[in-house]
Amino acid sequence: MTLHHKISNARKSKGLTQEELSSLTKVTARTIQRIESGENIPRNYTLKAIATVLEIPYEELLEINSPAQKPIEDLHEGDSSNIEESKHFLRLLCLSCFAYLIIPFVHFLVPSFLLKKQKEPHPAIIRFARKVILNQIYWVISFHALLLLTFLFNFLQVKYTASPYVLDFIWTFFICYILNAIIILVQIFRIQKLNLASSYSSKTSVIA
Repeated sequence: MTLHHKISNARKSKGLTQEELSSLTKVTARTIQRIESGENIPRNYTLKAIATVLEIPYEELLEINSPAQKPIEDLHEGDSSNIEESKHFLRLLCLSCFAYLIIPFVHFLVPSFLLKKQKEPHPAIIRFARKVILNQIYWVISFHALLLLTFLFNFLQVKYTASPYVLDFIWTFFICYILNAIIILVQIFRIQKLNLASSYSSKTSVIA
């Protein structure tokens, strides 16, 4: 029995619709339709989610879903739903970086949590998201370094200068906060230009 027939039969024996299976597995209904029609071959994590819901041994499906089967494109021509969902996630992740306005020293934990919560995102999404988070970590380090330099400058001015010029810490905060806002907005702008089609539509990759 082929993989798509086995999944389709198992789903029907459970009395589930494709939409219900989609909801339980957190896989899009369109993906379920393509898998059951034999149009797409699922990746291992998708297969595992389906096996769990349908109570089929994962190894059994994995054996049927052998590498010998020909993989096909993840997206069909004109189908941009997955790309838009990915870009929406990245925008949300970038916007979450504005948490620095409230918790500037550990705010990068917010986008880190969102990335961890996202179920098996595409490698291209992971790379971009990690870059966003890494930039925020760099910002925290730079922020602390500038605060320390400001303090050191003021200390030396007061200690060794007759008429010391003291820097106001508010300027350090203001400049760092504005720069980070610009960094985040630039990353959001880059998401729109991010080319995910080649990542999703590679003929050498298997459907997610």
